[in-house]
Amino acid sequence: MNARRTTARRATARRTTARPTAVRRLPGLLAVTALGAALLSGCGIRATEVPTDFGPAPSRVRCSLAEPDASKQAVRGLPVQVFLLCGSSLVAVDRTVRVPDGATDSGRRVVVAQGLLDELSAPPSAAEKEAGYTTSVRGGTTVSGPRPGDPEDALRLSTAPGSLSSSALGQIVCTLSDSAAAEGDGSVVLGGPDEAPPRRYKCTDEVRARPAGAEPPSAEVTGE
Repeated sequence: MNARRTTARRATARRTTARPTAVRRLPGLLAVTALGAALLSGCGIRATEVPTDFGPAPSRVRCSLAEPDASKQAVRGLPVQVFLLCGSSLVAVDRTVRVPDGATDSGRRVVVAQGLLDELSAPPSAAEKEAGYTTSVRGGTTVSGPRPGDPEDALRLSTAPGSLSSSALGQIVCTLSDSAAAEGDGSVVLGGPDEAPPRRYKCTDEVRARPAGAEPPSAEVTGE
């Protein structure tokens, strides 16, 4: 019995002796942790695992104007829309075309068509540029009425439609086919300065969605 009591006392003494050692180690660990945090802070590294805010995401093309462009509304005339490039698609923007009083129907069509071409080839305004609008239609493009043998609604461009880029042709076709320069059926008859017969072009959803890769579909037409 005495031997058992002696063994129990020795075990209790060992446990009692070990506890202060563990307690003494705790301040040392805290000191090392503080030192590590100080070193990381000195190197410009954050010691905590808090997510870092890298600022707002890059701005995207809006393709919409915050408010109507006053510079484009100052001109009085016929309200029209032209299709400009924004991102990878065609987007309609408001414009105004002047039409002289007393113009005949055929003359009016040519005047409207020329005004639309001028608007397409003009550089976008500052507000439109900020919103991401561009144009592929070159300046100096002119239009005239039908030649003998052409359909009555034909328009002849100073540049052959087949030599235009897909984007420029898409802008012209979608703009003219949706205006008083066409018959209002979603198509427009276009020819060039040469003797090649004009063709009827259509503005489709695919052309509006990706004008750079989808050329407006067309078919040859003949005069009545």
